[in-house]
Amino acid sequence: MLYINTITAMDNFEKLVDIIAKLRGPGGCPWDRQQDHKSLKPYLIEEAYEVLEAIELEKDSVLEEELGDLLSQVVMHAQLAKERKAFDIDTVAKVISEKLIERHPHVFGDKRALTSREVLHNWEIIKSKQANNDDYSILQGVPKLLPALLKAFRIQEKVGRYGFDWDNIQDVINKVKEEFSEFESALKNNEDKSELEKEFGDLLFALVNLGRHLDLQAEESLNITISKFVKRFRYIEERLREMGKTVSESNLEEMDRFWEESKKEIDLQ
Repeated sequence: MLYINTITAMDNFEKLVDIIAKLRGPGGCPWDRQQDHKSLKPYLIEEAYEVLEAIELEKDSVLEEELGDLLSQVVMHAQLAKERKAFDIDTVAKVISEKLIERHPHVFGDKRALTSREVLHNWEIIKSKQANNDDYSILQGVPKLLPALLKAFRIQEKVGRYGFDWDNIQDVINKVKEEFSEFESALKNNEDKSELEKEFGDLLFALVNLGRHLDLQAEESLNITISKFVKRFRYIEERLREMGKTVSESNLEEMDRFWEESKKEIDLQ
């Protein structure tokens, strides 16, 4: 039964590859035919975020669909590369398969019981050996275009694996207080915008680090707060509509009253 399912899965994947090739080929879709790697960048990012949203919804049917959309982007990029005679989807699968085997010797080589932390540390060591150049940095694997909060988290996580980290959570808290004090001082001294940005950035970086030490992702935590804010503000808008008013026809005092009301009505749901 497992063999049959595997064949079916491969048939479905090959069908997807053929569909993308046909869309790109003569007589295919005009829109698909005019795309290139750069023009598809926004769609790749958008599909990835829609997968994240589907995960948050915890609905398998939605996740299944969004993963398909993301997979189509991967296949499309591979098809573009195939047309340039650079590589194709088979070599993409080959490269990642080899990489996974090489970087999991505790599974595919000598069977050893490792903790998740040890696995990550070994992963970095293997990558550094494979790099084989004097300019290699453990930070070069962090994508430059990651959202800033997530990028900060990944950088701190990577250097932390090598011991460049705080040992005590109180030290991290003190660092946050120190950075806030420096930002407040720059604000009081009427520093220019560029200086305020630097101090504000230092404060955000310290807050991300605090979250990391508490096993909290700053990006996810902020998104939770944003969702809460949106729900509360939409409650304000709904209450105003019931009164025949809009936000522009209201005032801060009235909106603040509904804001406090929303905490009781929404946060307890």
